[in-house]
Amino acid sequence: MNAEQFFNQKTILDLSFFNFENAITAAYFANIDLEIQRTNNNFKRFFPILGNVVNVSMLDVLEQLGLPGKQIDVFASELDQNGSVLLPEIKVSIDGSEKIYSLLSAKTQNSNFSYLNGVQGQFVDRTSEWALRREREVLLEQKIHDREIIEQKSLQLEQLANRLAKYLSPQIYNSIFSETDDAPKTHARKNLTIFFSDIVQFTDLSDTLEPERLALVINSYLSEMTNIAIECGGTIDKFIGDAVMVFFGDPETEGEDEDAMRCVQMAVRMQERIQELQSYWKKNGVPNGLKVRMGIATGYCTVGNFGSDQRLDYTVLGSPVNLAARLQGLAEPTRILLDQSTHTLVEKHVKAAAKGEFTPKGFSRPVSYYEFSDFINSDDRYSGKNWSHLGSHVEVNIFDSSDIRGAIQELREIQIRFESQLNDFEAKSEN
Repeated sequence: MNAEQFFNQKTILDLSFFNFENAITAAYFANIDLEIQRTNNNFKRFFPILGNVVNVSMLDVLEQLGLPGKQIDVFASELDQNGSVLLPEIKVSIDGSEKIYSLLSAKTQNSNFSYLNGVQGQFVDRTSEWALRREREVLLEQKIHDREIIEQKSLQLEQLANRLAKYLSPQIYNSIFSETDDAPKTHARKNLTIFFSDIVQFTDLSDTLEPERLALVINSYLSEMTNIAIECGGTIDKFIGDAVMVFFGDPETEGEDEDAMRCVQMAVRMQERIQELQSYWKKNGVPNGLKVRMGIATGYCTVGNFGSDQRLDYTVLGSPVNLAARLQGLAEPTRILLDQSTHTLVEKHVKAAAKGEFTPKGFSRPVSYYEFSDFINSDDRYSGKNWSHLGSHVEVNIFDSSDIRGAIQELREIQIRFESQLNDFEAKSEN
């Protein structure tokens, strides 16, 4: 005899569903045909739009709640195949407000009471949880977006800094980007060595050369002079057409004597490099090559930012600047003139012939000046730590493919120079 014959079916169903009556979830029990037999009070509170759903198919209930057909099919198929199903996100619109539920359902089996075989399940209100999850997703998306903006801005700033670096001397560039506040840099009075150079008859050359060739010639010249100035520790003040202005002693200094010596070394290196590039320039439309005159003066100058709120120029002002420019104008092609102050600082290391006196425009007294001829010994000539042909690497710039033979010749000359220095070093070591 079956036990279910001794018990009332309604009573057994009520007892089996008792634990769900006061659950915080919306619970239901359906028979094996998915017809709902019982729901708790929260079911009616969760879904007031459904009304009385007893003896209504659970699939119809899901459709009435607005679930898409695909989600209903998943519910039915997984329940049939696996005996249970979980729908983690069910969106239901109630009175214009969207609520989010998860639905867990499972088949039930009871060997004593066949009418307990069916499906039981419950809707869990996940609205607050999903709202928090969405907030986190929005914050994460915003964080990713902000990171992309920061990376983009950083890239733009890096590109801007790289472009800006081409317009500033490395020392000034580093000084600007190391500033920790927006306060203007204080002007200072310093003893500086000033250098001026100018290409002889460049105006005539610029009138005869095609713009492209003129740009090629002047850019190659200024690039080479810039490299040498930077290697020797000079601060490039400005280019004025073909003229170059460099000063030593700010923002970095190695002492007045060393600053002046490095400036002279720079000037000599520039003249040597100009001679090495003559064949290249002749091939590019300068039949007589380039000849450059140079002037160097030392004295106290005011250095700092000068200009307006819209544009500033980090430069030096003072009579030594004017004197260096006048000496450059007075020099013969390929020659280097020094004022009395510079000569005094470097006279132990260089040979320079006194050329007399002259009174530059704007000066009240005559100024003595000297013409550089050579260094006293090779140690003085190559004492600078930034000479390009010292170290473990040699850099040869090839402006175009037709200049390869010239580059090979330059390498040979460097080899000869290195071998000569090595022989001198070994001879000194033996002594």
